[in-house]
Amino acid sequence: MKNSLKYSLGFVLAAMLIVVGCSEEDYSLGELTAPSNLTVNVDIAGQSGDNPNGDGSGDVIITASADDALAYKIDFGTVDGGELVPFKGTTSKKYTKTGTNDYRITVVAYGAGGSSTTVTKDITVMSQFNPEPKIVSDLTGEGSKTWVVAKSVAGHFGVGPFEGSTTPEWYAATPNEKADCCGCFYSASFTFSQTDGGFTLSTNTPDGAFTKTGALTTLPGIPGSGDEACYDYSGGSSAFSFIPSSTGISDTGTSIELVGNETYIGYGALMKEYEILEINESYMYLRVQGTETGNAWYLKLVPAE
Repeated sequence: MKNSLKYSLGFVLAAMLIVVGCSEEDYSLGELTAPSNLTVNVDIAGQSGDNPNGDGSGDVIITASADDALAYKIDFGTVDGGELVPFKGTTSKKYTKTGTNDYRITVVAYGAGGSSTTVTKDITVMSQFNPEPKIVSDLTGEGSKTWVVAKSVAGHFGVGPFEGSTTPEWYAATPNEKADCCGCFYSASFTFSQTDGGFTLSTNTPDGAFTKTGALTTLPGIPGSGDEACYDYSGGSSAFSFIPSSTGISDTGTSIELVGNETYIGYGALMKEYEILEINESYMYLRVQGTETGNAWYLKLVPAE
């Protein structure tokens, strides 16, 4: 009898535990309300009745506000395909494309649970820029000047983070480091010319272009896959312009911006704005964002002999 009672009590307790263990708890995420009343205000520096597109500095302050917004992202309208980057509701942007240009700003406000609201705003901004005459003469000489990678100089090629750094802290090439694997890096030359119609860059690549492949190169005709190496490339010619440095880290305040995809400087896996960190008649030091946009690449060049 005692054994029967013990087993019965044990069964009842086990059943109670099962019921308690299997009972469902109710969870609630709360109301997922997308941000509302999203507004975007734009202040173009120097904008007036006489200068509706600004004073030519290209400086713009953008402010966003919304009810129930927890975070914001913005696309400044300067990158093909768009590029949303986080910001805290107020940010500044220097538009560097010379002339008077139209941009579409897109702001996304994020609320609880990832809900979002999007607003776009079209702006027209004027950017005027005249580089220091000495920068022009150092780069183009007496009308035309050819440069090559400074292969015998330590750090002639390097990489570091694009944000928060101004040095090639991840990697810096030793003298002649690429000679065995990638001789084209040193045999390529880059001729900068000034004409009555503007500025042109011509690339001469007798041994091909030193580059990455696929979507990581901006050059036409490069294979869709493969390691970083020398690839057949016949060179090309394109216009370039001087623009104000978009990051503001350069003491010169000046960048070289290439037009189109036919030309490059040094390395074929880079964007089109080359910030001039330093230049004189016998040396040039450049910083440029990589096609892997978290990278900043550094190039040192000297006049061709």
